[in-house]
Amino acid sequence: MSFQPVVVGVGLGAWSFLKATQESQRTAHKADAVSQREDQYFRETIGSIDTAADLVSDRRLLSIALQAFGLSNDLQNTFFLQKILEEGTQDTGALANRLADSRYTAFSQAFGFGDSPTPRTKLSGFATEILTRAQEQRFEEAVGVQDDTLRQALYFERQMPELAQGASSDSSRWFKLMGDRPLRTVMEQALGLPQSFGRLDIDKQLEMFRDKAEQRFGSSDIDVLAQPEVMENIVRTFLLRQQVSQSLNVSSASIALTLLQS
Repeated sequence: MSFQPVVVGVGLGAWSFLKATQESQRTAHKADAVSQREDQYFRETIGSIDTAADLVSDRRLLSIALQAFGLSNDLQNTFFLQKILEEGTQDTGALANRLADSRYTAFSQAFGFGDSPTPRTKLSGFATEILTRAQEQRFEEAVGVQDDTLRQALYFERQMPELAQGASSDSSRWFKLMGDRPLRTVMEQALGLPQSFGRLDIDKQLEMFRDKAEQRFGSSDIDVLAQPEVMENIVRTFLLRQQVSQSLNVSSASIALTLLQS
């Protein structure tokens, strides 16, 4: 049986424990024999991949490629994935750019089949780049089995600096955040935005995100929000709101049960 991360407590307490032990837990998780065998296959084989069709036809390679971007559920959708990879991201009409989920754009850009004559699979450090992402994603997913809010918090902590490093405008980076489901979930809940918020016009959503971020965290600039101390504040607020919400749900359920039994 592969190593499973240890989560002690809930909410902020569980987060503090995970942060204190994550280095040793990540090392133990990475040592899983099955993962090491698949990672070695990826490292030895990915350099021979010339086209999107080559990648999607090799299930073992594709599985790791998708893991790296949190898209494992698409493993069977090979025609869809091939189209995303082949069209690239340079054309605004490309399929990846027309999808609300920005992870598909990142996936297509990472492999570069549709963006340049030579795919990025030929780069010497490419295997390490993708495997590092896949290993991080696997650990987060394993944590999520124990506590999904912690998985979302880890993802937020990993992805926000990458988002901030993008060369696009601050508005474009906000739109990317809004299109990334885990990032959006953490930010929405940290800002106390209601579930109905997502039904608003997209420009109105952006305006409200910025206004609320300015009020709660002192800035709406993605560069600022991606700074370690601000990210930690956002994550802790998210976890605290989740903890309170879960407590209220448990209390409501207990009251309902008591009324039914009386």
